[in-house]
Amino acid sequence: MERQCQLAEVSRAGFYRYLQQTAPQQADLLLRARLQELAVANHRLRGYRMLTALLRREGHVVNHKRVLRLMREDNLLSLRRMKYVFTTDSRHNLPIYPNLARRVCLTAINQLWVADITFIRLRSEFIYLAVVLDAYSRRVIGWELGRNLQAELAIRALQMALGERDWKAEELIHHSDRGVQYASSEYTQMLEQREIQISMSRRGNPYDNARAERFMRTLKEEEVYGTDYHDLEDARSRIGEFLEQVYNRQRLHSALRYLTPEEFEQASEAMGSDGADGSGGKPNAGLPPLPQALEIPPGFPHSPQLGDCL
Repeated sequence: MERQCQLAEVSRAGFYRYLQQTAPQQADLLLRARLQELAVANHRLRGYRMLTALLRREGHVVNHKRVLRLMREDNLLSLRRMKYVFTTDSRHNLPIYPNLARRVCLTAINQLWVADITFIRLRSEFIYLAVVLDAYSRRVIGWELGRNLQAELAIRALQMALGERDWKAEELIHHSDRGVQYASSEYTQMLEQREIQISMSRRGNPYDNARAERFMRTLKEEEVYGTDYHDLEDARSRIGEFLEQVYNRQRLHSALRYLTPEEFEQASEAMGSDGADGSGGKPNAGLPPLPQALEIPPGFPHSPQLGDCL
């Protein structure tokens, strides 16, 4: 190196000073390019913390402050989100059940399912989507699209969930709002016959079903608002792909320690999160082990374990 500096007629100190000044700029250029690709691929709906997690998965050594700075400089900050409108018809004389989910501390899947219904606007009509989520992993386990708000819509979503999952009698709670679909005799009988406990939100309090409401917001922002569906079948195909492939298997969730619902369930099962190891269903320390392709680069501290109590 000394001989090369002599031939170039520069000092060694000057050469190393040049490297220190240019290397960060080159690294920023490469990072900016990948950051722009990720932001565009996600329709500019991902915040800087989520993009930081995606970059770390790819092996980039970067923190959220640097990502935020680059996003601000390149005008890549997430777009303003539309206000969500809550719609529930609870004006009926059907039986109302108490809220059993308020103080549940989740330790495994199939302890609490949450359900909700939302509307989707097509070119010439409205259609409706009913979903059932596992509250522990946020995974969509049942869904159905239809042209009306009859109880059959919610029943078909529940039937899909029942076919997808195994649960222990009297240990599973089904939580929903007070909508007429969920209070109908057909729906409640399906739950009672399978010894599933029924829980409903308090009147006019959407926060009691916050996880289902948050899912609906994510669905609208990341799939529905940017898509022009031709008809019901087109919506069924494209929304089904989003739910099954993108949301359950690709989308990272900050509440799941930046894992997908599918990965989180697999990691929880590997850690014995069903409580069989006597740990109460929680890992002894730190994060669950990630798949080899998803390992965090050395030097990054593990985030603390978050509780799952509602």
